[in-house]
Amino acid sequence: MEDIMAGIWREMINQGLITEEMLVKAKEMRSENKNGIGFNLALLGADEEAIAKYTAGHYGTEYIDLLAAEVDPALLSIIPREKAEKLTVFPVKKIGNTILFACADPLHPELSSFIKDMNFQVGLEVEFGVSPESYIKLAIEQGLPKEQKSSMQDTLNELSSNDIDLEVMKDAPQAEDAEAVDEAPVIRLCNSLIADAVEKGASDIHIEPFEKEMKIRYRIDGSLIEQPQPPIKYKRAIISRFKVMSRLDIMERRKPQDGRIKIKVKEKTIDLRVSTLPVVWGEKIVMRILDQTNLNLDLTKLGFEQAELDKFNKAIHNPYGIILVTGPTGSGKTTTLYSAISTINDPDVNIMTAEDPVEYNLPSINQVQVMPEADMTFANALRAFLRQDPDVIMVGEIRDQETAEIAIKAALTGHLVISTLHTNDAPTTISRLEDMGIEPFYIGSAVILVLAQRLVKKVCSSCRTEASY
Repeated sequence: MEDIMAGIWREMINQGLITEEMLVKAKEMRSENKNGIGFNLALLGADEEAIAKYTAGHYGTEYIDLLAAEVDPALLSIIPREKAEKLTVFPVKKIGNTILFACADPLHPELSSFIKDMNFQVGLEVEFGVSPESYIKLAIEQGLPKEQKSSMQDTLNELSSNDIDLEVMKDAPQAEDAEAVDEAPVIRLCNSLIADAVEKGASDIHIEPFEKEMKIRYRIDGSLIEQPQPPIKYKRAIISRFKVMSRLDIMERRKPQDGRIKIKVKEKTIDLRVSTLPVVWGEKIVMRILDQTNLNLDLTKLGFEQAELDKFNKAIHNPYGIILVTGPTGSGKTTTLYSAISTINDPDVNIMTAEDPVEYNLPSINQVQVMPEADMTFANALRAFLRQDPDVIMVGEIRDQETAEIAIKAALTGHLVISTLHTNDAPTTISRLEDMGIEPFYIGSAVILVLAQRLVKKVCSSCRTEASY
């Protein structure tokens, strides 16, 4: 099979998807961690989705995005988990008399016998599409459990009583991290941790390694709350597991990395924005939970006083000018921006946004991800927007003079611009713009409203009690 696959790997090298050094390293890693070459290439920094799409096109089969696919739950019992893990396949849907499976390697030597077995046992034909191996592993973990899923505390108890030491010593081969990642209790712990945080309404998950402990903290209602701690010996395995889930390079521990995880929790698709940071005792991970079902786009439900709401509503319906929302990080500025543009989102309005990152996908709105490494900065995005006949422009954040100047120019030339600034109050916004080099007469002509906001804790409606003072 490897000789047959050699041609496609060579093509990928020629196409710039991978390098020869990455391919050699991925093959070496395979003998140690038992993963497929494509999976190991992703660990080394290659784009696993691009590899899978190229493989599908090369063999004339379908590419399947398992993270977005609607899987038929009736098919989950058609293949034992052990078989699915061995072949790296997952059932997706039934079309007539044929079952479509996602596979990582369409030339796996045992797929032909699997097709015959399925035909003999259930009388159905089998077709394969190609999906990234990490997607299939995650689907198997979530859809084909070995046993009933345990709670986060149950998994922690299991880890605490487990005598196997997964700590990877500094001098050990780095590929052992991948073996540690495949330990079932660690996988269950990571999945349970995310589900637990979502259930408790957390906005962020903090995973912090220290010398003698590993802290887990959730940010709930603006405050960090400590959670049960996993055994310290598993800290590297847990960090590596989350890095694999977010398709980061588990070998790179010296630099910060950013990634994303998409996972289903109780039938809801949850996006997590993942950030790693090297610290003294390992790598700290912070995951921002983005639950679209909790996104409230109704301006009347955001906590405005009626007078302020009327002013804000009037401002966002202006044909031109700039509206600035200020406040500290985590105060809900992005939610306010999304609510504003959703309120004025009509078929006759062209709305364009530049965001870093795009946190939620909004219908009928053109959203652009800022990527400085590709020279797609806020300023360059704004320049491009002005050639796209926009009515409303949303800028995630005005960070520098260049972005501020273009935003002011757009506001003065017949466009409504909505953005954020990091200031502590509304009056400071004016001096902040002046510090950026914007002339006062431009500020006076362009800025039509500044909104300063804070995230305020509310009394729980379920457990509140009367009190006298």
